[in-house]
Amino acid sequence: MEGWQKVVEQMAFREELMRLGQQPGANIRELCRRFNVSAKTYYKWRQRYQKDGSEGLNNQSRKPHHSPRKSSAEIEQGVLELRHRYPYWGARKLEGLSHGPPRSTIQDILKRNGCIDEVESRKHRPWQRFAHEEPNLLWQMDFKGWPKKQTGYRCEPLSIVDDHSRYAVCLEACPDQQTDTVRVCLTKVFRKYGLPERMLMDNGSPWGYDQQSRHTPLTTWLMRLGIRVSHTRPYHPQTQGKVERFHRTLEWELLSRNQFPDRKTLQGALDRWRELYNQLRPHESLDMQAPASRYRISPREFPETIPSPEYESNDQVRSVDSRGNISFQGRRIFISKGFRGCSIALRHTPGDGIFDVFFFRQKVAEINLRLLP
Repeated sequence: MEGWQKVVEQMAFREELMRLGQQPGANIRELCRRFNVSAKTYYKWRQRYQKDGSEGLNNQSRKPHHSPRKSSAEIEQGVLELRHRYPYWGARKLEGLSHGPPRSTIQDILKRNGCIDEVESRKHRPWQRFAHEEPNLLWQMDFKGWPKKQTGYRCEPLSIVDDHSRYAVCLEACPDQQTDTVRVCLTKVFRKYGLPERMLMDNGSPWGYDQQSRHTPLTTWLMRLGIRVSHTRPYHPQTQGKVERFHRTLEWELLSRNQFPDRKTLQGALDRWRELYNQLRPHESLDMQAPASRYRISPREFPETIPSPEYESNDQVRSVDSRGNISFQGRRIFISKGFRGCSIALRHTPGDGIFDVFFFRQKVAEINLRLLP
């Protein structure tokens, strides 16, 4: 574990900055501002990075541990050293990292040396999932259940994964699941990576109530930022397949194998593991490339001052009262408690007596006057 931690610690801030700066269409000035680095410093690091790679950033060398021209004993030793450094990676991932023997040879070496559990190996078959075409079109967000063996303090790890690249923009050891806690965490993420077009989450607190009242103060805040909010179908966690898969990997490679005496120690371990996952760990659904190879920051900057909603001229605007109701055509109609004190817009549809309800740019409900008492 000591070698693993050393590698991850050396691939932190500067490595992420260089990789994001290499993405097509990257806005270097905006990237430097969000990472709080001067343009002069960035270009100095980039020159070193282009010349010497990671070594130019004082990171551990990524030179091959072995070569096909070396003897079989040396090849085997190189594979075993790599496996020791990344003990939870199989032949597919080690092949992408080693630049040496083919996967079949690595697999044979691992089997011959008792490094593969056949029962566990059958659980990790490649699975092709749908992915959005560009980064930041969709982020999946969820809390990771806290392992029972971790005792002495409460922790609610919050994860946010970009759907296109599998890049983890957030892995935070939150003390609770309260709205204010999550909002502070998301603000930090948005200031660094920008705003996504849409975020997907389940129906639990703090971003869901129930089927009749889907939205909360937190999702209301997200929609005011111009982020479209989606909830999964109840009892269908597979809808959030990418963040669920991310959590299984996190559990397998880190949480189930270590004890963390306090939240600060845990956060340090999460930070190091996130860097490994984003920058180095080959991902099968990305043609064995790391998520950082597919991710770039969003051009949508976090607004420090949230604008007022702009509705269409024919919309009928109503205020939501303290109980989540509006007054419309002589009726009290429940919308959602999450919009208390806000203005929503009712928009005519082709259907007789049917109105779409909008909050900022998102449709949040539908009203059918013919079905109301």
